[in-house]
Amino acid sequence: MRYQVKNKTGEYWYYKLQALEAIFPTGEGGDKLSKYKHLGKAGTPAHICAVLQVAKRNQIDELRRAINSLTDSWLEVLFEQEKDSKKAASK
Repeated sequence: MRYQVKNKTGEYWYYKLQALEAIFPTGEGGDKLSKYKHLGKAGTPAHICAVLQVAKRNQIDELRRAINSLTDSWLEVLFEQEKDSKKAASK
């Protein structure tokens, strides 16, 4: 998530991660969790790391979708072959 911050010297964009549930540790102890993880301005190490992590997660999600699609296709072929072999056996 990106939002604009105004201060005495001007305006800048600030970045944070936002989750549906509280998953990010807060403070030093990390006992409490938050829905937000503040990253700072674009180009900070935290921002770059988060962008890379999100890109990796997107790649993993895409691979999972491809695996699921291939599995579904394989099952269709398998069951179709089973039907064909049963028809041939009953003739």
